[in-house]
Amino acid sequence: MTGPITIQNRKISIVDLGSHYQTIKDEVEKVVLEVLASGHYVLGKNVLEFENELANYLKCKHVISCANGTDAISLALMALDIKPDDEIITVSHSFFATSEAIALVGAKPVFVDIREDDFNIDPSKIESLINKKTKAILPVHLYGQGCEISSVIEIAKRHGLYVIEDTAQALGAQFQGKYLGTFGDIGTISFFPTKNLGAFGDGGAICTNNDVFAEKLKQLRVHGSSKRYIHEYIGLNSRLDEIQAAILRVGLKYLDKWNSQREAAAKYYNELLKDIELIILPAVKPNCRHVFHQYTIRTKRRDYLYEKLREKGIETIIYYPVPIHLQKAFKYLKYKEGSLPITEKLCNEILSLPMYPEIKKEIQEYIAENIKLIFKKQ
Repeated sequence: MTGPITIQNRKISIVDLGSHYQTIKDEVEKVVLEVLASGHYVLGKNVLEFENELANYLKCKHVISCANGTDAISLALMALDIKPDDEIITVSHSFFATSEAIALVGAKPVFVDIREDDFNIDPSKIESLINKKTKAILPVHLYGQGCEISSVIEIAKRHGLYVIEDTAQALGAQFQGKYLGTFGDIGTISFFPTKNLGAFGDGGAICTNNDVFAEKLKQLRVHGSSKRYIHEYIGLNSRLDEIQAAILRVGLKYLDKWNSQREAAAKYYNELLKDIELIILPAVKPNCRHVFHQYTIRTKRRDYLYEKLREKGIETIIYYPVPIHLQKAFKYLKYKEGSLPITEKLCNEILSLPMYPEIKKEIQEYIAENIKLIFKKQ
């Protein structure tokens, strides 16, 4: 502990974007003004430079930026020529956009259960779901830690399937020393403001080592066009603007630092919470770099803890309270309660605590002390 807790009558947010902005304020304001003065706001030099810089960071051949992380998944599916009635194996424990993008191209999401320890896809349960309609596997690297992607790749190769990695929450994370998003045929990224590398608005990207896919993706993001008014595909209008690209170029320089700060904060949480028997701490798997987009604990008293922390002004979030396979929007798939037992169990136990690079130790201590008091009073 760093000293007595003095935080009183103060709301503690799940993330503090204002504090984050202050760390890069001068650089961001400089580049934004430069873009405004340039008069070039769409697909300009900042977009190109950011794509090249992110490709160099990830050690992959191509990065193609787009308007948001949801479009990144849709564009990836379109580039792989996914058709109506094709089946894509994915997880139900994710943000809705993962499966939404599959449905928007007319394909069918087929849900596989997850592992209890890391919340990610369970490779041992994939092959039983593969049939002649299966075209791809779409694992999600959730909360900042990768799934066992090597096993997913092996299964996909054995059955002639594509792999699309949803890396929205895990930019900078690694598996066996290699960056997530670069294992499969295509990786997708979100730059939503709360992400580890966030824009000041929406933004997304697709990464690939395949030259053909890269060229097609560049066309698909601008209405399927290779040059003005000539259209080879039916695509999307999904471009990253120059202002967001300039801001992301600033942020990319600090991404490793910010991720290290998240890791340090997670270790401190672990130390503060390790003796609370009613809590299961997040696991860090061997050969993984977990960049803690979220610090997610488990407890069977989740709803009670959530409400009591809220009363203390401590914001926590449940990612995600209703699994996708049980959402009304996917009722037509006819999944029933109990069909994905681990997913459904975890949806009742998970709780994410405040996590961002600038979080102060005294805030973490205040949160931990309140958790201990809440459970002590039961």
